[in-house]
Amino acid sequence: MKEKLKIFSGRSNPLLSEKIAKSLGKELGKLTIKTFSDGELWIKFEENIRGCDVFIIQPTNSPAENIMELILIIDAAVRASAKTVTAVVPYFGYGRQDRKDNPRVPISSRVMVDLITATGADRIITMDLHSTQIQGFAAIPFDHLYSRMVLLDAIKALNLTPENSAVLSPDVGSARMSQAYAKYLGMHFALIDKRRYAPNKAEVVHLIGDLDGKDVLIIDDMIDTAGTTVNAADAAMSNGANSVTAVATHAVLSGPAIDRIKDSVIKNLIVTDTVSISDDKKLDNMKIVTVSKVFGEAIQRIYDGESVSALFEF
Repeated sequence: MKEKLKIFSGRSNPLLSEKIAKSLGKELGKLTIKTFSDGELWIKFEENIRGCDVFIIQPTNSPAENIMELILIIDAAVRASAKTVTAVVPYFGYGRQDRKDNPRVPISSRVMVDLITATGADRIITMDLHSTQIQGFAAIPFDHLYSRMVLLDAIKALNLTPENSAVLSPDVGSARMSQAYAKYLGMHFALIDKRRYAPNKAEVVHLIGDLDGKDVLIIDDMIDTAGTTVNAADAAMSNGANSVTAVATHAVLSGPAIDRIKDSVIKNLIVTDTVSISDDKKLDNMKIVTVSKVFGEAIQRIYDGESVSALFEF
């Protein structure tokens, strides 16, 4: 009998794709991707996918070529008569530009959704969106997965005492996520009032909550230049914290991020593998946990016609 569930990977994060396929007891499908000397891409499925449910795994972090690669793979799958095509985007690039906050600027996350949809994808799967309202831009099913299933296990392994620990939200936007972690872990909650004065630049104005003598967890959806995380860590220590552990789903780690973290007071750094982390960005205090089983189970549930949201009921 012909295998109807097929998984393919772009070049953005092949290691995660392999782990996802392995969690399902499968191998990645054969897909050839070449880059011409002028930078243009050439895509070809090297196996028959007619009538198959095809899942294409490709985070859309920098460079922008990753986005184009995903779009062309989707188009190739549609033209090869796949029954359904699902874009699995562990890290959804341009997710921070979700509204028109200045004159004459694009709503970039809407453009990303439109590109994926217009190319012919039937479904989008992603994890820990910077803004959950991005789902409202899509006219196709949009599954939003959560990394907390694996991050909570990594946090528990730190053996922190709940009554002497606190979850610190580095800004108002992360408050809801941080409160959910604090509630589940039975820890105190604190919040930083941050002022952003330029892209990727912000400063701490107020800290609300008691951190004196506590082990602090700073939880956010991503660490990009690490300015927000490091500033929050400094604020925590200035307010009497005993130690600081930073936790994030997406380790974008661009620009000065690595140097900032190295020079910071952060004791532990826990991130996932939604974005491929090169060896030069791996730190001694960094723990990378895989989200492959979360995506693997979500893919299996979608293929079997079962509930995806049931994965996160706890």
